[in-house]
Amino acid sequence: MLGLADIKDWLIKLDTKTVADINKMAVKEVNDLSIKQLFKSGYIIADHIYIGKLDNKKEKSIGVYQLQTSNPPNVAIGGLGNTQIFEKPVSILIHWNKNAKETELKALELYYKLLNSRNFTINDNKVNYIRLLEPEPVDVGTDSGNVYERVIRAIFYYKKEE
Repeated sequence: MLGLADIKDWLIKLDTKTVADINKMAVKEVNDLSIKQLFKSGYIIADHIYIGKLDNKKEKSIGVYQLQTSNPPNVAIGGLGNTQIFEKPVSILIHWNKNAKETELKALELYYKLLNSRNFTINDNKVNYIRLLEPEPVDVGTDSGNVYERVIRAIFYYKKEE
């Protein structure tokens, strides 16, 4: 089963291909990017990545949360034993800094990475793709310390562990 901790650990390893780099590429080039080109082991995209709660609301943080949905679980005809693809709905909060433009660019960077991610593995779970639920990161304003925030809502579609 794909968990929030797995997704958090995977986010830590994202590469830094910028929105400007992606925007300069032809659509075919973007679609042809391999996971190895999009990701590089060991690069941290944020100073802090949390699950469920942003402790002390530190700048340049990303929080991974369970996304509440009203959709019933997708179960194949024949029952759970025949179901091969599962869904993990998540909400990713980008809590960046006091500059709205920098926060938007960081959120878009992550958004485009998720948008272009196909057929990769997170802790023995084969993720087929990520469905983004909005056309761009949603601006949720600022917190009590005037730090700008954006949210990316997504569903990870993955194969169950064998």
